Amino acid sequence: MFNFLRTIKRYFFRVRSYALFPFVASSFFAFKAKDKQHRFSTSFFDVFPCLFENIPYTRFDTHYIYHTGWAARKVEEIGAKEHVDISSSLYFSSIVSAFKPVRFYDFRPAKLNLSNLISSPANLLNLPFETNSIDSLSCMHTVEHVGLGRYGDDIEPDGDLRAAQELSRVVRSGGSLLFVVPVGKPRIQFNAHRVYSYDMVVTMFPDLTLKEFSLIPDDALETGMIYNATKEIADAQVYGCGCFLFTKK
Repeated sequence: MFNFLRTIKRYFFRVRSYALFPFVASSFFAFKAKDKQHRFSTSFFDVFPCLFENIPYTRFDTHYIYHTGWAARKVEEIGAKEHVDISSSLYFSSIVSAFKPVRFYDFRPAKLNLSNLISSPANLLNLPFETNSIDSLSCMHTVEHVGLGRYGDDIEPDGDLRAAQELSRVVRSGGSLLFVVPVGKPRIQFNAHRVYSYDMVVTMFPDLTLKEFSLIPDDALETGMIYNATKEIADAQVYGCGCFLFTKK
């Protein structure tokens, strides 16, 4: 019964798409008219409308394209034997594992099966690592969620601060932390995320030294990433993306 209802719903969506977006139907019948060899089955019931893709440029999420590209380059510069990531984008860990062993940890472990990549469970508020033990560590677009319950974690207003303390604790002397969070006017957009000021992020890591700060601004589609950005530019954003490289003395 469930499969039957799901099929009916899928067909209803496709018929509705024809009604609301005539160009889909027009394109379909134009294709049918030109398809002389019939190499594939082209049935009305297999139509899968992909709407709003006929645009002059490729859309992308500036936060996730730029910060992962920035971080992968930093991992290469750091040059540690392996990299440890806490709950960042899986695309980041997957790509970095192509040139460096990666250990990925998440509150909800990912079932990844790639060479050079190990995925394990971990709680960011109680990381399973010894103090001063990790040379190259990242936690990106993650801490802003901790304690808001979005991912099944406990409600904890200071969960982000506790997470920052754990990250600082496990970085080895001489090691590096790649840390990324939204920046701009400080606020909580419950239960999605927090947005931090530049100073709020720096003060979260009193035992670390800020080596580099780069910014993905609100208008990043036009400007790209701003390297070596200032705190004034960061604090002027609505929902920017701050990329912080910290080191531990």
